[in-house]
Amino acid sequence: MILETKRLIFREFKESDFQAVHAYASDIEVVRYMEFGPNIEKDTIYFIQTQMQHQNEQPRRIFDLALIHKADSKLIGACSIVIAHPQNKEGFIGYILNKDYWNQGYITEAAGEIIKFGFKELRLHRIYATCHPDNIGSYRVMDKIGMQREGLLREDKFVRGKWRDSCIYSILEQDTDFT
Repeated sequence: MILETKRLIFREFKESDFQAVHAYASDIEVVRYMEFGPNIEKDTIYFIQTQMQHQNEQPRRIFDLALIHKADSKLIGACSIVIAHPQNKEGFIGYILNKDYWNQGYITEAAGEIIKFGFKELRLHRIYATCHPDNIGSYRVMDKIGMQREGLLREDKFVRGKWRDSCIYSILEQDTDFT
């Protein structure tokens, strides 16, 4: 499976991606607001192996894709869409990016494309995403791609030994012009 934008190629993960994935997944600044990390080597190996297993599932519900920077062919992050509730045609997205590529619009570009994929190819009706309330970069991305803030989920995640809140955003198929 491959998707493409002006500056990015989305492709399946493979074992040889370890170094690039570990570079961002072990970076405390990159994973500050994530539910995982910072990774140690076995965490990154497990992640890649798990994503490779998802590639063969039928029906497939998890699409976690490596983001390849076209200009230098480097793996710079990941973008995912998961079919959370098939009966409700609902999915959620997530993304992560190596900090060397922050503030250049790559995640906005990637998230917009993965939402398009969710509506056009997966035939979803609603796509949502959550982020830590302090993660300004993430909710700015969601605003830019047309997602609407629905509210605050109070203490919905137990991360690093404590409860934390999440902002929730969503977009409906009728909110887009590419369905």
